[in-house]
Amino acid sequence: MSAVEKRSITIRGHRTSYSLEQPFHDDLVAIAEARKLTLAALVAEVDATRPRDTNLSSALRLHVLEWAKRGAAGEA
Repeated sequence: MSAVEKRSITIRGHRTSYSLEQPFHDDLVAIAEARKLTLAALVAEVDATRPRDTNLSSALRLHVLEWAKRGAAGEA
């Protein structure tokens, strides 16, 4: 099991942090690369669209999960 790691990032001019297990972080980086975005831009996008009652770390995990599901559905 991968330990949760806290990371800091600057989005829209302010510092924020999120905590993810390494596999989620690796997939988040891969998604950013596939979409030709910086990691900060992808995190900002997820942050801007998440429900306000959802924390950023959870929103990022759900984004990775949705990306994976769309990829798996495209292979079926």
